[in-house]
Amino acid sequence: MKFSTAGAFICLLAFVSITFAQKAPTQDYLVYVLSESADKIALIRFGPNGAKVEREFTTGVMEPDIDGPHGIAVSPDKLNYYVSLGHGRPFGTVWKYSANNEVLKKVTLGNFPATMDVSPDGSFLYVVNFNLHGDMVPSSVSVVLTDEMQEIARIPTCTMPHGSRFNPQGTKHYSACMMDDMLVEIDTATLKASRHFILTKGKEAGMTGSPQMHVNGSHAGHDAGGHGLEPPKPGDIGCSPTWAQPSADGSKVFVACNKSSEIVEVDARTWKVTRRIAAGPGVYNLAVTKDGKLIATNKRGPSVSVYDVKSGKELARLPTKRKVVHGAVVSPDNRYAFISVEGIGVEPGTVEIIDLETLKTVATVDVAQQAAGIDFLKIEPSKK
Repeated sequence: MKFSTAGAFICLLAFVSITFAQKAPTQDYLVYVLSESADKIALIRFGPNGAKVEREFTTGVMEPDIDGPHGIAVSPDKLNYYVSLGHGRPFGTVWKYSANNEVLKKVTLGNFPATMDVSPDGSFLYVVNFNLHGDMVPSSVSVVLTDEMQEIARIPTCTMPHGSRFNPQGTKHYSACMMDDMLVEIDTATLKASRHFILTKGKEAGMTGSPQMHVNGSHAGHDAGGHGLEPPKPGDIGCSPTWAQPSADGSKVFVACNKSSEIVEVDARTWKVTRRIAAGPGVYNLAVTKDGKLIATNKRGPSVSVYDVKSGKELARLPTKRKVVHGAVVSPDNRYAFISVEGIGVEPGTVEIIDLETLKTVATVDVAQQAAGIDFLKIEPSKK
């Protein structure tokens, strides 16, 4: 029996088609994304029928006035989500929403509350006060009781904190200070900064207690106005960390060094650097999967990198549709990464969806300008 070249090619195409059909999602994945320059919240639905904006609505006090929604965090029980509005003067706020997108309560915090995370038990919200509009002085992390939306502590840290994340156990909280090259750990039992780590290459040092005494008074390194878009100057050894992400088991903390384009791995037990992983240009935000992958957005790339945590090898670097890559979140089944991309000027923002099995971008959805904070809502049966 003979096969022609054309017949073999058709069989190959059929095999490839079947393979990709098997890779298609069988459920719907729902993700919230904020558009900072448009005061919009969008709910993205992705599933067998593709990706689309399921719903979009306005947040903020007055529609003509830009309130700048920056950070979003969904509660573990999926009944609420929280949005930080950074552009209040002199202080910003965090709004608590119901699952039906109704505003329930608000709390006023520090200058430009930005990224935040909900504790694993859902009781507390830790919000970094980024202090974008203020003087270059040490800022803080606000601790909010989620039921009452009451600030119960404001913990002094360092200058321009960003990247708020709990370890899986909920015992430690991590953030990184862009202007001080510093990683900060907060003990959630004492509500105090328990340790800090100076990340500058050649000057690495892990210390106990508050970071206040070791902040860098010069603040010469980071491009505060450009939000991580400016490349380093020749000879600059600074890190300018923009994100702190605990590993899936909490044993390590990965820090995105935006200026030096490295990911620094810090051992959470010994409080020492264990690796420096070469990253994409202007690495910005990080996310981890439970099966051993690390996702990094490259703000100056513009691209997204996927790494194998064990080896540190970059498995893929995927270009994005638009520039200024911002946030990343991973689905609970480790299957997809959802990436927010700001765009430039009047361009729409986008959400790009990456299949973490095939390491390919499988969908892109346009949203309003300057897509920023992003968080995963839930997986549910597909809508017919």
